[in-house]
Amino acid sequence: MLNDNFPRSNAYHPDWVRSGVSGGANPLWLTEWLTEVLELRPGMRVLDLGCGRGASSVFLHREFGVQVWAADLWFGPDERAARFRDAGVADHVFPIRADARALPFAGEFFDAVVSIDSFVYYGTDDLYANYLAAYVRPGGTIAIAGAGLTQEIDEPFPDHLRPWWEPSMACLHSASWWRRHWRSSGVLEVDTADTMPDGWRRWLDWQLAVAPENTVEIRTLEQDRGRYLGYVRVVAHRADCVLDPPITTVATTYQPRPLLRESRPEHR
Repeated sequence: MLNDNFPRSNAYHPDWVRSGVSGGANPLWLTEWLTEVLELRPGMRVLDLGCGRGASSVFLHREFGVQVWAADLWFGPDERAARFRDAGVADHVFPIRADARALPFAGEFFDAVVSIDSFVYYGTDDLYANYLAAYVRPGGTIAIAGAGLTQEIDEPFPDHLRPWWEPSMACLHSASWWRRHWRSSGVLEVDTADTMPDGWRRWLDWQLAVAPENTVEIRTLEQDRGRYLGYVRVVAHRADCVLDPPITTVATTYQPRPLLRESRPEHR
C-alpha cells in the first residue's frame, strides 16, 4: 500500500483506503496518476463520475481544493455521505446517486469530469462523448484512468487470458484506441493518452493487498506481465464546436387512419 510513485496517496491510512474498496484498482493511485496531467485549481467544479464509494472524491478535494460531485449508480450515497463527513469534506464533496447516461446536472456546469476505473462500463458508446461533453464548459476537461489494455487483442486470443477473461471484458481498450475513439467524436481534443509504466504490477499489488483469494486474476496478471493488461489514462478537453443536442423525447401526434385497404386482392 506504499509506493514511491504515489507520494500523495502514501499519506492516507491503508485501513481507510481498504474500507472504500469498490473495484479492482487502488482509486488513490489512479487518481494521483491522472492528476499529474490535469490542471486543477481550488474552487473548480469537478464531477467524479462512477466514483464508487468515494475515496477518489475525498482525495480530489483534499489535495486540490476542488468542489466535487461524487456520482455513482451502483453504490448508494448514504455511505459516501458518512465517509465524507468523517473525512471533514462534507461541505465540499457531495454524494449523488446518478446514472452516467441520465445525469441530473445543468449543461456546462462542470470545469472537469474525472472518472476512475469506471468509464469503460458506459463510455465506449460512440455517442457518449457528445452527451458527456454537454456537461462541461467549453474548453473544460474530461479525464479517465482505469484498467485497460497495453495493446488491442487480435486473433488468436491469448491462451493465458482465457481462465480470467469474460465477454464483458470486451470493454477494455488501449490508450491508442481511446485516442481514436474520442477524436472521432468530433467534440473532444485529446491531450494525453498513455499507459502506466509497470501498471500490471500496481494492478497485482492491489489484488494481493485487498483480494488475495482472487487467484485467477492474480495468476493471469503474473503470467501476462503487462503484455496486454495494464492501466490506461486519457485526458481531453471540450473542443470549440457546437454539440448535437441530446434527444430525450420525440414529439408525435396520433392521427387515426384506415387500417386496411377497402378491397383486398383475391388470393390465387
